[in-house]
Amino acid sequence: MASENIIEEKKQGQALVTFNKEGNNKKLFIESYGCQMNLNDSEIVASILAKEGFNTTPHLEDADLVLVNTCSIREKAEQTIRKRLQKYNKVRKINPAMKIGVLGCMAERLKTKFLEEEKMVDLVVGPDAYRDLPNLVKEVESGKDAINVILSKEETYGDVSPVRLNSNGVSAFISITRGCDNMCTFCVVPFTRGRERSRDPQSIIKEAQDLWDNGYKEITLLGQNVDSYLWYGGGLKKDFKNASEIAKATAINFANLLEMVATTLPKIRIRFATSNPQDMSIDVLHSMAKYDNICKYIHLPVQTGSTRMLERMNRQHSREEYMTLIDNVKKIIPDCAISQDMITGFCGETEEDHQETLSLMEYVKYDFGFMFAYSERPGTLAAKKMEDDVPLATKKRRLTEIISLQQTHSLYHMEQFVGKTVEVLIEGNSKKSDAHWMGRNSQNAVAVFQKGNENIGDLVMVKIDSCTSATLIGSRV
Repeated sequence: MASENIIEEKKQGQALVTFNKEGNNKKLFIESYGCQMNLNDSEIVASILAKEGFNTTPHLEDADLVLVNTCSIREKAEQTIRKRLQKYNKVRKINPAMKIGVLGCMAERLKTKFLEEEKMVDLVVGPDAYRDLPNLVKEVESGKDAINVILSKEETYGDVSPVRLNSNGVSAFISITRGCDNMCTFCVVPFTRGRERSRDPQSIIKEAQDLWDNGYKEITLLGQNVDSYLWYGGGLKKDFKNASEIAKATAINFANLLEMVATTLPKIRIRFATSNPQDMSIDVLHSMAKYDNICKYIHLPVQTGSTRMLERMNRQHSREEYMTLIDNVKKIIPDCAISQDMITGFCGETEEDHQETLSLMEYVKYDFGFMFAYSERPGTLAAKKMEDDVPLATKKRRLTEIISLQQTHSLYHMEQFVGKTVEVLIEGNSKKSDAHWMGRNSQNAVAVFQKGNENIGDLVMVKIDSCTSATLIGSRV
């Protein structure tokens, strides 16, 4: 019987997990950029190609097939991908048999451009076409270019067991929804990943159970918008109003799904990302409060603190509604950490709008943040109908102010843990010292402490002695 092995190697300071299946004689090099969904998609791709004779390799120069899973959400991400493609093609001069492909959102957005204009790749595959990879690879191996970027109304890859390439053996991702219906004016995701559709909850439970049985201690439920999860037997969320009364009565929403996973696997840690404020329900908060194994951390992107800018962004909530949601989070889950996404310099943003963003940050005092200057994305409503009129220097200055304030708030929250004892899930060695462990607590704060006789994957109690704005420093109790 064929055997499968997972080998962990180190490269450029990061752990890379390599999949090897006995009998496979072709080598796949795959890189992922962008969101956690892309990382999980790459694991799905590796699983599909493993059945076609491919093992993964961490060495670019050894690869028969090179794939880059791409992100289009910001211009900088696309620039990074182009540089990587240039690198791949330099290596291909040494290994002419190597084939190169682009996967993901950038593949969907640019479609034939890579094949026809830039001549940098042989293969272009969108996020919903990975099942077609065996056929497309055969076309490429026969000397043809291959492309499939068709968006699906049903595809969830719910029956594909991912190869855990992007895992430390402790934590793993499970995709529960795909696509997005929200149509924010700045965002390209609805055009690259299609409409929202949810995955059969029983397939989610099965994948979580398999992970637990294989030694994993934490899962993260993933979606472009996890709170919009809705299962009523299959189909697009937008068609729910046409479903039968039986289907509506037995439908499972995200709060229901959280409870199902939490009760089925009471010892596994559960996280989720990403939430959209307009879809997060009070029921989700009560589920989080009810079950200790659901981590007390919510990533809750707001993008701006100005109601006027929220309207221009087509965010379906106001500043005041967002603040009410924050109030409910803090009331129902007092120890919950909250993080944000923030865009500065969006079309038409005034200094008053910027000050409202800063004041919202003061109101919430986020634990963490992901902050960016606006970059126009082709194909979005903003690119078509709005002027990118905030000067770059102004964007940079406002971004600096937002980052500085976030650092202040991050330090404030980390200081609240000093002197307290917290439960930490050990994920691996500290980046700065092999003599120390690194892990995270329920609130997603990174903690480091000196090694004893613990092992990776252990839950340990750690007394926090000091901190920085990004790390808790403690000692084993």
